[in-house]
Amino acid sequence: MALLTRRKALLSLTGGGLLLAGCSKITGGDQLNDSAGFQRVLAAAEGWTLSTQRFLLGGGAMAQEFKVSDISKNFKANGTLNPGGDEYDRHVDEGFVNWRLTIDGLVAKPMSLSVAELRRLPSRTQITRHDCVEGWSAIGQWTGVPLALLLRAAAVLPQARYAVFHCADNLDGEPSKGGQQSPGQYYESLALVDCRHPQTMLAYDMNGKALDVAHGAPLRLRVERQLGYKQAKYVQRIELVSDFHRISGGKGGYWEDRGYEWYAGI
Repeated sequence: MALLTRRKALLSLTGGGLLLAGCSKITGGDQLNDSAGFQRVLAAAEGWTLSTQRFLLGGGAMAQEFKVSDISKNFKANGTLNPGGDEYDRHVDEGFVNWRLTIDGLVAKPMSLSVAELRRLPSRTQITRHDCVEGWSAIGQWTGVPLALLLRAAAVLPQARYAVFHCADNLDGEPSKGGQQSPGQYYESLALVDCRHPQTMLAYDMNGKALDVAHGAPLRLRVERQLGYKQAKYVQRIELVSDFHRISGGKGGYWEDRGYEWYAGI
């Protein structure tokens, strides 16, 4: 369970960067006629790699990473186990082929990306420990798209300070879904510095397989230096904002609106 050193992290990330320049060719890019957003993310990859290197060389703290043998046999699925509803159920039946991730708000280049497009983008895999505010922990392997890469491609405007993650889960005040206090659409938010951390990603795989519904399919946030309630599941929209006072209860997240701390660093 050795701590991932800055040198190892840098080698891993720059090694991935060597593949980025040829990503279009490797994935058959000459034949890809996908959204302009997908092509913008590919074009942003080189700059993302450079900014990631600078983060690491500047002393940015990395969450501990583990070995495959450390992965927990049972990774508890907490909170909502299935958002339900006609729309989400339809996406499940279709294998999420029509699910779109929207990135909008204070960006110069709004984007809409399918799960298939996200899977074609440069990815990162990490094995990290999930720490829940309830007191339990588990180690899992996550693969997904670095959030910094997506934000770079969307061209975040200077006045933006936070990313708000809007989810498909409407808790409806149901005790079984964690909504005892009051109903509300689940959302979370991060400061841009945390969004751009090398380990912050939108994960689509867990332990080498596509996310299941209970763990947040098709996309969930992983922000490894914060507690579990920040790891929003069922993410369908990322909105860049200057503040979140106008959103829901104005505290920056479903649980934050109900008394939890906004910054849940560990």
